[in-house]
Amino acid sequence: MAREVKKLKAIQINTLPKGTYSDGGNLLLRVRESGSRSWVFRYKHDGRATEIGLGSTYNRSLAEAREIASDMRRAISRGHSPKEILQKEKPNKTFSEYALECIEYKKPGWRNKKHASQWTNTLRQYAFPFIGNKPITDIGINDLKAVLNPIWQGKTETASRVRQRIEVVIDYALLHEGIDKSNPARWKGCLDHIFAAPKKVTPVKHFNAIPYAQLSEIMKALRVKTSMSAYCVRWIILTACRSSEARQMTWHEVDLASKIWTIPSERMKSSRKHRVPLNDECTEILSMLNQFKPENYGLVFVKALSDVAVSKTLKNVSYSEATVHGLRSSFRDWCGDKTNFSREVCEAALAHVIPNQTEAAYMRSDLFEKRCELMAEWGKYLDQI
Repeated sequence: MAREVKKLKAIQINTLPKGTYSDGGNLLLRVRESGSRSWVFRYKHDGRATEIGLGSTYNRSLAEAREIASDMRRAISRGHSPKEILQKEKPNKTFSEYALECIEYKKPGWRNKKHASQWTNTLRQYAFPFIGNKPITDIGINDLKAVLNPIWQGKTETASRVRQRIEVVIDYALLHEGIDKSNPARWKGCLDHIFAAPKKVTPVKHFNAIPYAQLSEIMKALRVKTSMSAYCVRWIILTACRSSEARQMTWHEVDLASKIWTIPSERMKSSRKHRVPLNDECTEILSMLNQFKPENYGLVFVKALSDVAVSKTLKNVSYSEATVHGLRSSFRDWCGDKTNFSREVCEAALAHVIPNQTEAAYMRSDLFEKRCELMAEWGKYLDQI
């Protein structure tokens, strides 16, 4: 004798704890740990249990969920797909509609304004032709394979970003539709069984770095140049900062009296304010550029230098294919080979975030005093004859 299912009561819907509750007739209520509540229709298709999300309890009452579950059971008895009931009820939003909506919601949180256009362009080019017009609930593994197979080998980095963005959009859509199902675009436990890991397909390429032993000669060549790009490259070498941090530096960020350059959080990769101790040559550069200081205290290097201009200047004096970003590696190699400063001090000088969360939780200081000593020694090393 079949066990009688105890029907849900409308008064219970918003008070039940995390779990899955049956109302009978293939209708389930699923309560997640976050507190979100959604209706699920579960049935067997080709001998396998299949679930269809019916939306959140916020958008559909218990009575409405029971009614649509009843319609779905009738559709199954007639040999039709229960999904047709939802399709008749209302047209589902497509992947492209959810993608554009998701990008708009995420846009205020992106530090770089280019991210919105990058997301839109990559999804339009690689994802929309395959899944753009598909409802979210219809997107499966085969669709992801169709999107990624053509680019996983030849454009691995792009393919990896496309996959990540598709995953975010599908998560966003499932959340808003109140559907509790696994995301077919997730990597771990899903697509990692289909595609080779990106790092194995395309090994990580490190930026070409100039051996630190050659930097004093390069600094000599830069010191006789008076172009803004030459001043900027010197500044990057002396402070071990990123190219964009130097090129976008403003006079308001500089405290000459205290010999400190404070880069605001919105300009840092780590999204944390970073203080940079300035050695003697840094202050000399600032004194030289002070004559060009605009009345509105704008950019230190007068105009917005491009990354190309700075890179070209470095290549002209180094006669190599070394990159500007590689200068940070040169500095880090010198720290490890030629100084006794701790790893924490050297990493703090590069504004690197400590990957170990437990270690980071106890690391409250930015080690500024020790970094002052480190950067002073670096300045002396670069000034050697």
